[in-house]
Amino acid sequence: MASKPPVHSEQYPHSYYVDTAKEIYAHPQLEGNISADVCIVGGGFSGINTAIELAQRGMSVVLLEAKRIGWGASGRNGGELIRGIGHDPSQFHSEIGTEGVQAIQQMGFEAVEIVRNRIQEHSIDCDLQMGYCDLAVKPRHMDELEEEFSALKAMGYQQEIKLLTKPQLGEVIGSDFYQGALVDMGSGHLHPLNLALGEARVARNLGVQLFEYSAAEKIIQGAKPKVMTAKGEVTCQYLVLAGNAYIGHKLNSFVGGKVLPAGSYLLATEPLTEAQCASIIPQNMAFADMRIALDYFHLSADRRLLFGGLCTYSGKDPKDIEAALRPNLEKVFPQLKGVRIDYEWGGMIGIGANRMPQIGRLPDANNIFYAQAYAGHGVNATHMAAKLLAEAICQQAGYFDVFAKIKHMTFPGGPTFRSPMLAAGMLYHRFKDLF
Repeated sequence: MASKPPVHSEQYPHSYYVDTAKEIYAHPQLEGNISADVCIVGGGFSGINTAIELAQRGMSVVLLEAKRIGWGASGRNGGELIRGIGHDPSQFHSEIGTEGVQAIQQMGFEAVEIVRNRIQEHSIDCDLQMGYCDLAVKPRHMDELEEEFSALKAMGYQQEIKLLTKPQLGEVIGSDFYQGALVDMGSGHLHPLNLALGEARVARNLGVQLFEYSAAEKIIQGAKPKVMTAKGEVTCQYLVLAGNAYIGHKLNSFVGGKVLPAGSYLLATEPLTEAQCASIIPQNMAFADMRIALDYFHLSADRRLLFGGLCTYSGKDPKDIEAALRPNLEKVFPQLKGVRIDYEWGGMIGIGANRMPQIGRLPDANNIFYAQAYAGHGVNATHMAAKLLAEAICQQAGYFDVFAKIKHMTFPGGPTFRSPMLAAGMLYHRFKDLF
């Protein structure tokens, strides 16, 4: 039996997204010393879109990526574009007040529109399809969905939403596994790597200098921060750390200590027949269930089922992703039992202790900014983070300070022990999912 490809290597993963990528571009490696108004570390959604926002405001920008553009979570994720930023901003009322809570709620809606507008304005071919469902696995989840439905109406959410009970679920999904759903036509799904690659093209056309295989190895703080790579150096006025789950402690312990890399994994089936697609997902929507250890899935443009989940906190990848995920897929869709799996891959998402994105600046260096820890909602939240960072750097009015006021705990145990500690703690939440 052939060995499974590694989840992480120097190249792009062996994934459905990579094999259907449309705009892969070989950027140079940084060699020598250069300068710019802003240096950005990280070539995913956060970094690329911060570069776009800054370049549109007249700033010169250099972006450093350790591997390839979109190599990390931005090019590996489930491709679900879902309203909202973070998990329940009302929990931070004491820090940001009623106005701050309401601002984050509205930004969660606006973030989706930023993505849609960027795709349309720049003709990015990334298979955008609107329509998404939150799925109730347990009866108590229906109570939560009813509360969410009422809250969205109260917030003035303009997109079409509706609640479906179990007898109505056949409208959107061919599965008996769920109790009901909240349908949201203002959210949807897309090809995330093609989005990232298309946005990199936008950044290049705006004059941003992008470098691959140019990992930031050391930062020297000061009035003009310096970023050292293996073969070069960037001097800048402002620095943005946008490596998220891949940032690491060594580059900056303050930022690295507040984000936990958590594994998430996906399968892509063989292309399904039109009849099979109609039997499982008749309206081509995206889905995610309400559990902590959730499943998420949708159909690709070429009729494959992309099925993800298996969130891990141990820091170790499964030896066989298909063997670990297939039982979940066949539990949801028993009619696909035995379907051929053509791709399996995974990667790391960034999670903070409070599951709210971390957008701020270093306490000891007000010209060094960071954005990370999107907790599985990064496709939209990264685009809003980019806008907020650009507004703050350009000293424009915005809501950057709302996020900067939110306190984020440093994970205990350091880089060695924090993942095993959290993995043990997550067993409690997985146990709760059973009831």
